[in-house]
Amino acid sequence: MGSRNLVVSYQQQQREEAKQKTFVPAEGRNRRVLQDIGNLVNDRVSLQGKKPVTEVVDTAVARDVRAPAATKAPPAEIKKVNEKHRPEDVIVISSDETEKSKPVSRRVSRKGVKTLTSILSARSKAACGKPEDTLVDIDAADVTNELAVVEYVDDMYEFYKLTEVDSRVHDYLQSQPDINGKMRSILVDWLIEVHRKFELMPETLYLTINIVDRFLAVKIVPRRELQLVGISSMLLACKYEEIWAPEVNDFVCISDNAYTREQVLAMEKAILGKLEWYLTVPTPYVFLARYIKASISSDKETESLVFFLSELGLMQYHAVVKYGPSKIAASAVYAARCTMDKSPLWTETLKHHTGYTEDMLRDCAKLLVQCHSAAAESKLKAVYKKFSSEDYGAVALLTPARSLI
Repeated sequence: MGSRNLVVSYQQQQREEAKQKTFVPAEGRNRRVLQDIGNLVNDRVSLQGKKPVTEVVDTAVARDVRAPAATKAPPAEIKKVNEKHRPEDVIVISSDETEKSKPVSRRVSRKGVKTLTSILSARSKAACGKPEDTLVDIDAADVTNELAVVEYVDDMYEFYKLTEVDSRVHDYLQSQPDINGKMRSILVDWLIEVHRKFELMPETLYLTINIVDRFLAVKIVPRRELQLVGISSMLLACKYEEIWAPEVNDFVCISDNAYTREQVLAMEKAILGKLEWYLTVPTPYVFLARYIKASISSDKETESLVFFLSELGLMQYHAVVKYGPSKIAASAVYAARCTMDKSPLWTETLKHHTGYTEDMLRDCAKLLVQCHSAAAESKLKAVYKKFSSEDYGAVALLTPARSLI
């Protein structure tokens, strides 16, 4: 019993001494805990071969059990052994000079630190000569503008891309015995002049041509009524897009009284019946408004050049039939950037919003640039005269993109 009490008292004494150590102030030492751990490890290595304190006590207890009570070691001797092997007696405290030479460990914030992957990617792009190109939030400046509908604009254009197939014009001239592609180009050229004279919105022109093509795709029209289809289609587009639409008599006068008011209204009714009143369609202008915004660096001159190339494309029947509205709009933006020598010619932001790469647009862009090259010598000069004026920055007089010719 005496030996058990001795062991218990010794363990309690160690706990109390450990508690006292934890409350001792550092006294100018910044890394006492780390140094004590190191010193303890070193001292334990230096004490190899010596029995730890617990083994000494256990041996003494075993001897007390086997030996008679008279031969028990006095408490003073055991206490002397314990004091000899106390951990604090073997701790070596390093000098202040050693502590000063050791760096202080501090936690470093990882915020703003580039990862290894991003660094390697940037270096590889620099080695290949490719500038770093990232997506730009083109709607950031319109967050407070309710008319910009920033919350829904991406969903709206995804819907436009899906529905453009429904309103896309297919080859219909084979079913028109009296009309060919040249007659269509003459009609579109005249409608562009009428549109400019009435000072209508750009949306109206694109919707007018869409209505004409869709009606001709489902109805055989005689040559003498082709112009009537044109003015009736523009009348419908004006009612849909304009705030103050021209009157029916204005279109009768602009056609040099070739048709009566009743004929215009009758054709208007026939068009609506054949199209089933389906006028809410994504025209190239719908996509142009978004893609010009995604071009970011576009100025007024670049914007006018985009519309010039796009309207040249509207006059080409094979371009309208072969390419959808979104591709014509994206190709006009790409051809305009090539003409203006923008760098890069096609950004990641444009690729993201249009869904087209440079390779996908190159054929259509070449066609638009060829139209630009031939516009000055063409007999149909409505688009060329319109964009040669100072109101549009005289962009029609610019040198076409040589890289696409």
